[in-house]
Order: sequence, then C-alpha cells, then structure tokens
Amino acid sequence: MKKAFTLLELIFVIVVIGILAGTIIPNVKSSSLYDAASQLVNHIRYTQHLAMVDDKFDSTDSDWYKTRWQIKFSNVSGSDNKWAYAIFQDINKDGNPNAFETAVNPLDNNKRLTGGYSGTIEYDEASATKELNLGNKYSIMDIDFENCGINNSDSKKRIFFDNLGRPYINNPKLLDSKYKDGSNSMLLKQSCRIILCNTDDCSSANDDEKVLIQIEDETGYVHIL
Repeated sequence: MKKAFTLLELIFVIVVIGILAGTIIPNVKSSSLYDAASQLVNHIRYTQHLAMVDDKFDSTDSDWYKTRWQIKFSNVSGSDNKWAYAIFQDINKDGNPNAFETAVNPLDNNKRLTGGYSGTIEYDEASATKELNLGNKYSIMDIDFENCGINNSDSKKRIFFDNLGRPYINNPKLLDSKYKDGSNSMLLKQSCRIILCNTDDCSSANDDEKVLIQIEDETGYVHIL
C-alpha cells in the first residue's frame, strides 16, 4: 500500500518552509554585494593571470615596467557616473585604459573588459562589458581602499601585477624604477582591502551595507572576507 502525506504533515512542511524563508529573504537585499564581490575577485585573479603570462619586459624600453597589467576603478562620465572598473595594459603609460589597451572579454571577443571610461570605451558603447559597471549592475555606490596605497584618492584606486603575480599599489606610470616611485615602494607590503558599499559613503556604512575583498601581499591571493 502506498504511503501518503497526511494533512498535518503537509501543514508542518509549509510552516518549516515559511520559517526558512523568513530567515533567508532578509539577506536577499545584500546578495548583490556578494555577487559584485565574487565577480571582482575573479577579475582581479584574471588581471594577475594576464600579468604572469604576458611579461612586459622589453630591453629596448627603459620604462617597460609602466606597462604592466592593472585593474582600475573609477566613476566618471564615461562610466555613466557610476563605479566601474577596467582591466588594461598601459602601453601609452598615461594611466588611462585606452580602447586598444583594454583586455578582450574572453567570453565575448567583441567586447572589452571595461565598464566604461571617458574618451575611450564608454558605458553605452557596444564593446563595453556592462557587468563591469558595478553601479549599474549591482547598485554599488561607493568603493574604498584600505591599506592599499600611498594615496587613497580616486585616481589611485588600482592594483597592478608583475610577471611573478606580485601585487602593487598606486599608479604604475609614476614608477621611476621597477618597484619604486622615488623612495616609495609600490610593491604591496601588507594585506590590502577593497570595500564595496551600497551606500554613498563606505566610511559610515554598516556591516550589512558593505563587503570586503582582501588581497594578500607577495602572493596576490584575493578572497572575500
């Protein structure tokens, strides 16, 4: 004889599902933060990969180290005034992700890995990868760096890597040797954190309004805290 659920058992299951939904649904609001962080972690790793397989050493160019692969964050008119990032090799050594310098999207060769940047590939262009615009895709309203540089101004919000995969901070165009800007080493010497927030100011964001990504010194290992 087949067994069937009784009405009481069905009611019990429905109640349990309701309790679980009540505990899970409040966390849905912040899921976009973790989606954004997961994507960014993957793209930081990809930037490191590009740097390791594409050694920029050039014996005919005394400033070759300024062209290393990097990931840069900005909120400018070209990114629809939202926080976005680009992965590029700075061939022109001007600190900006020009169209031909930006990495090709490995999932779509017709697109480049940028969420939009003024005067190059802008957000509304077909060749931009919209997902890299964290503001429009994931409602990220502010990005902050912690222990990630000499200067934490918006223009310095970037990470670059050498051919060993070691992470550096600041803008490689300022280098006057392989590792230093004057007496200041750009090689990351401590764990660096990138903070993504769905509020206007990360400095005053609550724990449920932000997510932290940590990049370890020397190895460049990146993970979500």
